[in-house]
Amino acid sequence: MTPRPAPAEFDDWAALLALLQASFAYMAGRIDPPSSLHRLDAAALRDKARDEHLWIAGPPLLGCAFFRNDRDALYIGKLAIHPDAQGRGLGRAFVAGAEGMARRLGLPCLRLQTRVELTGNHAAFAAMGFVRVAETCHAGFDRPTSMTMEKPLGNG
Repeated sequence: MTPRPAPAEFDDWAALLALLQASFAYMAGRIDPPSSLHRLDAAALRDKARDEHLWIAGPPLLGCAFFRNDRDALYIGKLAIHPDAQGRGLGRAFVAGAEGMARRLGLPCLRLQTRVELTGNHAAFAAMGFVRVAETCHAGFDRPTSMTMEKPLGNG
């Protein structure tokens, strides 16, 4: 199964929300503050897809990611693989899709954020060529809660 841009007629926002919820469920109780996913609903995802590039893998819907052009990088957000499909290379395939898009746009790198508590994610992204470039704090916190990672592409 190969990730691809969601077709223009995509409208299964409830299934997309369910995929994200299932994929991010393991974070409950592990990250503080809780994921921003809890503030999203199907309508918010539809709106997000209007402003960003939604990529999906399926049917059935087993993975998704949102790609956003930030002028100096292609930002990868809400990368999610259904728990039943993890370990099959879908995450790497989404990153490869983002890399191709960034190269076409002439952007020098990919960028993403991951929570400091999710050390397994840090290792997985590092294995794909991402390096930590910054740490950030969510509002109200006096310690780093997220890290920014980038993958240089040699563009630009």
